[in-house]
Amino acid sequence: MGSPPDAPKIARRAPLILLGHLLERYIMMRNIAVLLFLCFFCLPAGATSSSVTPRYPVVLVHGFIGFDQLFGIVPYWFGIAKELERSGVEVYVAQVSAVNSSEIRGDQLIEQIEHFLQQTGASKANIIGHSQGGLSARYVAAERPDLVASVTTVGAPHKGSELGDFVRRLTGGDQTLRAGFVHVTVGLLGRLIDLSSTGGYPQDGKAALSSLTAVGLEDFNRRYPQAVPEDCGEGAYEVDGIRYYSWGGVRNWTTVVDPSDVILWLTGLVFEEENDGLVGRCSNHLGMVIRDDYPHNHIDEINQILGLDGFGPFEPSEIYLEHVARLREAGL
Repeated sequence: MGSPPDAPKIARRAPLILLGHLLERYIMMRNIAVLLFLCFFCLPAGATSSSVTPRYPVVLVHGFIGFDQLFGIVPYWFGIAKELERSGVEVYVAQVSAVNSSEIRGDQLIEQIEHFLQQTGASKANIIGHSQGGLSARYVAAERPDLVASVTTVGAPHKGSELGDFVRRLTGGDQTLRAGFVHVTVGLLGRLIDLSSTGGYPQDGKAALSSLTAVGLEDFNRRYPQAVPEDCGEGAYEVDGIRYYSWGGVRNWTTVVDPSDVILWLTGLVFEEENDGLVGRCSNHLGMVIRDDYPHNHIDEINQILGLDGFGPFEPSEIYLEHVARLREAGL
């Protein structure tokens, strides 16, 4: 059989047909690329939160003479809890005794974590504790490991605070009249903070101060040694299925407008090592040390007072966001 009569015309038009198909394919691919581009840049705020949202909720635990929210308007974790929530992280802020032993505060924390987990339906929590809050978090991990996925401590005195030892020497120990006056004064301060926040907890100035000395931490660490390094290095990254992290600062005076800097500069003078005004550099080490030399003082670590944290490159809320992303990467 011969070719159809119009075969020569079709043969001549073949390049044009092929070019048309290629042009059609190019337009289709271009439209898909434009659509993907628009979808990416038009995502609503928080839509990319999966990149930082950990598997388990985060519980924030305040430190010595701390609170959840003072007078209902000043949060302890200034801007930090809000920033985590905006990024899609499920956050709970604990309130325990402002002034008491790490163990008593830890028992209070256990009850609250149980309540938080009932609310969220999660099986465990990632605990982030600042200062003495880090010690209470360690207590919870030891006593109720079933509730804890990870413990992160920020500026926590795992080997004790030289300031606590200084106060003890200054008052002549625990049994003197001067020591009794200090204990009562600290207890009253705790009660005032308790009344000004979501409180209702017992306060004990003597127990609190004893918990923060080198001797007090030696005893605490004998009973709860998980992830505590023997020297100024790192501790175990994981103990009994619980991950441990820490970070801290080494500056006292970080701004010229924050009045608390003057106090922390003065308290920092009693330390022999670099410190944040209340806790030494080596003392803040636990588990994996993220960093021990942030240019922050003790309250910059929680973005206080009211965000006056030195205005440097290390914004406190960004450090916490990076860490919850780290927890997510670890499957926590």
